[in-house]
Amino acid sequence: MISQTFGFVMLASTLACVVTMIGIYVIKEHDRWGSEHAAYFMAFAAGVLISVSFMHIIPKSFDMNETAPIYFLVGFMGLYLFNRFLNVYVCDEYDCTNYAMGIIPMLGIGLHSFLDGIIYSVTFNVSIFTGVLAAIGMVLHEFPEGIVTFVLLERAGFDKKKATLYAFLAAALSTPLGTLVSYPLISKIDQSVLGILLAISAGALVYVGASHLLPAVERENKRYTLVSLAIGVLVAVVIVVAK
Repeated sequence: MISQTFGFVMLASTLACVVTMIGIYVIKEHDRWGSEHAAYFMAFAAGVLISVSFMHIIPKSFDMNETAPIYFLVGFMGLYLFNRFLNVYVCDEYDCTNYAMGIIPMLGIGLHSFLDGIIYSVTFNVSIFTGVLAAIGMVLHEFPEGIVTFVLLERAGFDKKKATLYAFLAAALSTPLGTLVSYPLISKIDQSVLGILLAISAGALVYVGASHLLPAVERENKRYTLVSLAIGVLVAVVIVVAK
């Protein structure tokens, strides 16, 4: 059973890596198309992530551990504080060079992608169904994440070859690495601790959807992004209800 679960976890994290690579390739080779359609992918991914979190992952974690609400808050606020730390204390927008403006976000995205790999380990160890639900939204948001990472690096002055390499290392390869590092530990913990980790993961998922993807979609101001968001929510509802 453990080997089967590990197979699903690695499949999800590898798929996330591949989707990120596709995003990097698209924006490198077809930058106009990628820029025009990234908002729709982000809106759909936000709809899935937020809906799945509130309809399934959060209730599941609360059932597994009565202190889970606290850790849900920890997951949400932890990512928020990390982003504030990067923006306020590490890289003041008025003092940073263009080079730093590419490197700092790349490091932040790299950590986030590494945490994605850990989230796959956590959610699939709760159940295959929970892992699949989390993976749907997370994999879909990898495409625009690859685009964003490449664009930030290129605008910071890196040539296309270096921007592609660094974006791959930070946004793509870090996800399966996070899975490989975390899985041997997560597979040995009891259900109560797993509930805590699931709650933290849920907080992280809600933060990514509500604080990163949706604001980015609003800044794009595309006409049909609400439709993409609604489709994402509908997909999540159908999957959860049909379980």
